[in-house]
Amino acid sequence: MAGVGSAVRRLYLSVYNWVVFVGWAQVLYYAVTALLAGGHEGVYAAVERPLQLAQTAAVMEILHGLVGLVRSPVTATLPQIGSRLFLTWGILWSFPETQSHILVTSLVISWSITEIIRYSFFGLKEMLGFAPSWLLWLRYSTFLILYPIGILSEVGLSYIALPYMKVSEKYFVKMPNKWNFSFDYFYTCVIAIGVYVPGGPHMFTYMLAQRKKALSKAKTA
Repeated sequence: MAGVGSAVRRLYLSVYNWVVFVGWAQVLYYAVTALLAGGHEGVYAAVERPLQLAQTAAVMEILHGLVGLVRSPVTATLPQIGSRLFLTWGILWSFPETQSHILVTSLVISWSITEIIRYSFFGLKEMLGFAPSWLLWLRYSTFLILYPIGILSEVGLSYIALPYMKVSEKYFVKMPNKWNFSFDYFYTCVIAIGVYVPGGPHMFTYMLAQRKKALSKAKTA
């Protein structure tokens, strides 16, 4: 029975990884096509739906960690996925004024390349039990360039959205109300931007440690 459970787990994770891989491959293709055809202003419109689907699907990875399907710690997975969902829905979708900015292009391309490599790596590991050494190297090396680009794009777009938040007061909850509760989305976003200051370097350091561990293990294998 344990063997059957392990096989089902591997089949599920393999299918999940390849489905999301296809989603991110679409995002990259549409982004590059739109960029070459008409410039960065049209990138978001071209990728909006596949981007939302592929990024929202990552919520499953939190559940995978919680139920023990994967070894990745939820403490590392949750902030990364949370920040991306915040950008995808709380910034880009919620404030269309940000959608034509050039930082959308750098964000989308850095995200999609990172995820294409990551999901193909884990998809092959679940399907075959191993991944090629070159893909292992890409999985644990491309973040050295792509992660800073992604973080700077996330912070930049959040900052650009601030004036539109303040004027529109979208997602604000003002008192008095029957819940006796108030919420200021503007200052929540300001706090989120501030979290990147310690959070970004912390995550980068964590990934450096993971890279050293994974590549060292591959050399001795």
